[in-house]
Amino acid sequence: MQRGNTLEQLPASPDAQRRAIDDARDALGKIILGKNEQITLALSCLLARGHLLIEDLPGLGKTMLAQALAKTLGLSFRRIQFTSDLLPADIIGVSVFRQNSGEFEFQPGPIFSQLILADEVNRATPKAQSALLEAMEEYQVSVDGVTRELAAPFFVVATQNPGDQIGTFPLPESQLDRFLMRVEIGYPDEASERELIAGEDRREMLDEIEAVTSPEMLVSLQKSVRAQTVSAPLIDYIQALVRQTRESADIEVGLSPRGAQALVAAARAHAFVEEHSGVYPDDIQAVFAAVAGHRLKPAGSTRFRSPSELCQHVLDSVAIP
Repeated sequence: MQRGNTLEQLPASPDAQRRAIDDARDALGKIILGKNEQITLALSCLLARGHLLIEDLPGLGKTMLAQALAKTLGLSFRRIQFTSDLLPADIIGVSVFRQNSGEFEFQPGPIFSQLILADEVNRATPKAQSALLEAMEEYQVSVDGVTRELAAPFFVVATQNPGDQIGTFPLPESQLDRFLMRVEIGYPDEASERELIAGEDRREMLDEIEAVTSPEMLVSLQKSVRAQTVSAPLIDYIQALVRQTRESADIEVGLSPRGAQALVAAARAHAFVEEHSGVYPDDIQAVFAAVAGHRLKPAGSTRFRSPSELCQHVLDSVAIP
């Protein structure tokens, strides 16, 4: 069961679940070339019932990854282009007066879909950005005193350009914390870039993608993810990592308890996607930068220039159980 308009069914068999994950990874790998790690993290994020923030320079495939996820997973999809004049009503919807009935009728906005692409989310003002907060946290929106539940499963995949780009508004910490993971696409390797240049147009390939799973299967996968075992020594390891983020002289603000919970959820999903028998230290390390990087506030005196370097410093400072 997921909050929102609930989807319930008998759990799919382990073989069916495995095929769904493998087929999804294969399909996404044909569109987003040479980015297996990012694809694994994106799928892990959605299977953990989290929201995904993709940050990188324009033209590296951020929007393409979000669209490919929706088509591959069989989810209803809406794209919202965030701009400086975007209003909350453009996202949530608005009540319109019908003269023939003499009553107001609610016209749902694009938020009422299963996968929302908030494209260039940091180009909108904080007022427009805040329209996503309730939806991402509570799986519902409130309009004119009425609370309306969102579709299930419900995910927000947001893209943003680096903060030094012209016309951007930094996301506040409360907004960033709603995203389970933040990932970067990065430049492709030489072989993948050559295939992109000389091969078939990826947008045409995207139109040809057929869903390899369904919303019902996705809910079943999420249930199996939550059943992944996390041993007591691994809980100790996670607590040690969290404590290090709070005590390190290089970090001004460390992980909150919600950040620790996010780390557990993401590690469970990563272990499931990678077909591990349980959650291993490798799973925690694989997701740590994606989960913690946007939640940590580096100290002004730190020598580490990027979130990934800071997160690697934390991992290097804590012994593996």
